[in-house]
Amino acid sequence: MEDSAVSRALMDENTLLAVENLSVTLDDVAVLRNVSFSVRQGEALAVIGPNGAGKTVLFRALLGLLRHEGLVRWRPGVRIGYVPQRFAIERSAPITAMEFCLLKSTRFWRPPAAFIRQVHDEIALMGLDRSILQKHLGELSAGQTQRLLIAWAMLQQPDVLLLDEPTAGVDACFGDTIYSLIRRVQTERGMTILLISHDLSVVYRYAQNVVCLNKSIVCQGPPVEALNPEALTLLYGETGYYHHERGLGL
Repeated sequence: MEDSAVSRALMDENTLLAVENLSVTLDDVAVLRNVSFSVRQGEALAVIGPNGAGKTVLFRALLGLLRHEGLVRWRPGVRIGYVPQRFAIERSAPITAMEFCLLKSTRFWRPPAAFIRQVHDEIALMGLDRSILQKHLGELSAGQTQRLLIAWAMLQQPDVLLLDEPTAGVDACFGDTIYSLIRRVQTERGMTILLISHDLSVVYRYAQNVVCLNKSIVCQGPPVEALNPEALTLLYGETGYYHHERGLGL
């Protein structure tokens, strides 16, 4: 029988995801314990915490890739896009960016014209020139690869986008560009965003709510309320974080 808190959350037509008492054990080690939160349609939720806190494990559990205890309930019919933290490929791999995008098409060899147009639209939205589609994946820079991965995830027209540290390996200036593009996607399409980040300034600027995770939830809520000095000390330790100027929010 479903937990009453999950049931109540799902009764709200604006709730996209409800999680209750989610626990994950890997190799007899408790990685997540009794994690509970909900996400509303169109919201940007950031997940923060120190290394080894279970952030990526949480995403994998939400995607149904790991066995877990507790409840994970997505709104029926929801479409999920996922951008992993790392995407390594041999520089000599004989696959172009276009061929990579075509993996999303049900007709790889003769994709519909509408799908090709969508590829062009998503590439343009990410600020990439169409010529990039003819390049091999190994030729792309870290920033181009990251924007291509976001465009690739968008091809399935998801309702929610899960981004695991989308600016890992990208310089700070280019990282701001990527976050601005993600914000544009959320605004223009009403998309829900779940974002893992280590950068508190990003959380203040781009998230409406935050889940502070260190195997279990330390704090959660709007960043300006949840990320107080006491909570951050519990999360990272006294010297584990530094102060960021608080942005204006979304």
